[in-house]
Amino acid sequence: MSVRRIVPNLQVSDPLRGRSFYTDLLGLEVVMDHGWILTFAAKGGTAMPQVSFAVEGGSGTPVPALSIEVDDVDEVYQRAKGARTEIVYDITDEPWGVRRFFLRDPYGNIVNILSHLVDLNSRPSKT
Repeated sequence: MSVRRIVPNLQVSDPLRGRSFYTDLLGLEVVMDHGWILTFAAKGGTAMPQVSFAVEGGSGTPVPALSIEVDDVDEVYQRAKGARTEIVYDITDEPWGVRRFFLRDPYGNIVNILSHLVDLNSRPSKT
């Protein structure tokens, strides 16, 4: 037996409310829509199943409901600022090797958006 995936299920009053947030801001696609449940996934992505349990979110922050790793955290940060999304924890390079920020999704959940610093430092310059 092996775990193939782990999907967090967050209770909300209106699943459609966050559709553009998760599709436009984060580039996810809707992979299941039954009206009462809306599931988003990375396009063509595969991920190792993971689940975390925490007493805090690191650096004294609240525990986020979701952590979403992206390839360019600075790009998502700029898009979030442009969309006037509430930033709960400003973009920061953390001592454990990630660059991240927290924002609030349309449902009120705190979402940790991050990239690993080693990945950011190894990519080609945009200039």
